[in-house]
Amino acid sequence: MALSATLTDQVEAMGLGEPVAFAAFLGGSAVFALADGTLQFGDGVEGRRIPVHADAAILVAARDGDRLVTGGDDGRVVATDANGGVEVIVEEKGKWIDALAAHGGAVAWTAGKTARARSAKGEVKSLDLPSSSRGLAFFPKGYRLAIAHYGGATLWFPNAGNPETLAWAGSHLDVTISPDGRFLVTSMQENALHGWRVADGKHMRMAGYPGKTRSFSWSHDGKWLATSGADACIVWPFSGKEGPMGQAPRECGVHSAVVTRVAFHPAALVVAMGYDDGLIMLTRLTDGSEILVRHPAQDRDSVRISALAWDAKGARLAFGAENGNAGVLTLPKG
Repeated sequence: MALSATLTDQVEAMGLGEPVAFAAFLGGSAVFALADGTLQFGDGVEGRRIPVHADAAILVAARDGDRLVTGGDDGRVVATDANGGVEVIVEEKGKWIDALAAHGGAVAWTAGKTARARSAKGEVKSLDLPSSSRGLAFFPKGYRLAIAHYGGATLWFPNAGNPETLAWAGSHLDVTISPDGRFLVTSMQENALHGWRVADGKHMRMAGYPGKTRSFSWSHDGKWLATSGADACIVWPFSGKEGPMGQAPRECGVHSAVVTRVAFHPAALVVAMGYDDGLIMLTRLTDGSEILVRHPAQDRDSVRISALAWDAKGARLAFGAENGNAGVLTLPKG
């Protein structure tokens, strides 16, 4: 993947008029989940907008194949396919959907102090939590979930056995699982990450962030974890048995603003980074080379990048910002 000095002329920009909560590619088209409860398919001129949460805001979203699952402050979990077909999975009356995950046709969500999982066959199981949860992730293989909450994380097989608790004091926010299923990492309220080796529960502490990490992304080979929350993308090594312990992280894309979103390329050691001033940059991990995708916004009001997503082939990158600006980068061929 050859990187040049700038790719700003390869970006199709659009104004969507609403804050962008999430971006994904479905059936080859870019899709943007907007704060007003709608999904925007394609660009702002020829695209179509589908209401999925009427008179409500989209709070969380997750892609599962060619469908996008969204959760709102209306208590509904909704799945929308690439053709715009909408299915209401559940409605948690009087509650907000706090976290969401989807994998292989299964969907899981949290509302208040309850986590629920619906299998691909439609069977729903529930689990009481010690606190509300904003972090939820499926393991890469099997029907198993990781749930972040106050005091640590819970590992849950919805169809079998008692849940297992990985304890660590403090409030745990988001959660992610390594592609090989060996490591679990949470972000914390205290501007740090905490990790466990799943096989034996060994702890891993990753501190030093000036802000909270709210975006994770694993490299395609599972050896690197890119994170937001600093004036650079902090990339932790996970190639060894001990994960990042005893190894220094890499810092990529040092800038005068804070990284808010990160997204590793699906097939190359290239990470996309979005900042709270609207800038977007690509960095190649092997040699540290950088490429500009989007200049910082001149108007600094709510311009932070809130969504980044590669398509399956890594040929296009969709992005969105809190002020409703969005776009799609198409990488040059060759």
